[in-house]
Amino acid sequence: MSLTIYGIPASRAVRPLWAATELGLNFQHVNLPYQGGATRTPEFLALNPNGHIPVVVDQRPPEQGGEVVVWESMACALYIARHHGQPDGVGITPANPREDAEALRWSFWVVTEAEADGLTVLMHRMVMPSERRKPELAEAAERRLAVPFRVIEQHLERQRSAGMAHLAADRFTVADLCVASVLNWARPAHGLMAVHPLTHQWIVRCMERPAQLAVKALGKA
Repeated sequence: MSLTIYGIPASRAVRPLWAATELGLNFQHVNLPYQGGATRTPEFLALNPNGHIPVVVDQRPPEQGGEVVVWESMACALYIARHHGQPDGVGITPANPREDAEALRWSFWVVTEAEADGLTVLMHRMVMPSERRKPELAEAAERRLAVPFRVIEQHLERQRSAGMAHLAADRFTVADLCVASVLNWARPAHGLMAVHPLTHQWIVRCMERPAQLAVKALGKA
């Protein structure tokens, strides 16, 4: 079997890259940018007709279905965790149906409830040149993010009361990976972080994991 991941770390491709790195997988990384037409070539569009990164290509034996192509970043990360990890209660792979359900629901939740506004905060608080930033857009996004941040803060409080410091279990799983990769975009919203301290601390812990730092370094190599 061989695993190939297309996309630069400074994109949603960070999610499957992070999952594969957490699992210690031997994979090929195609450092494909989302700008400059690289995702609009006939070769790439044959993999993902949407023309977006990431894409995961998993070469499996014929008896396992042969080549598997996955796109959509959350699907890519969840696929890697499920089919390349071990449900041993140690790694990021869900170890039982409850953990699997938590990974699924929180991953879908964060895309629906927080991704667009998190990206707005990131762009207009940090990434864009100062003369192009629109603080009013960031402020409106932060007001909307107060709702999902309250939801996850309450969940983390319940988890802490049960002796667990993570979303789905007492260890870091793919659920944490997927959700933290989105909510981290909102960290420049200092007021939002201040009133949701458990969430802020959890995001920082996730983003300081060695595997995440290793993926971040890929983008600087």
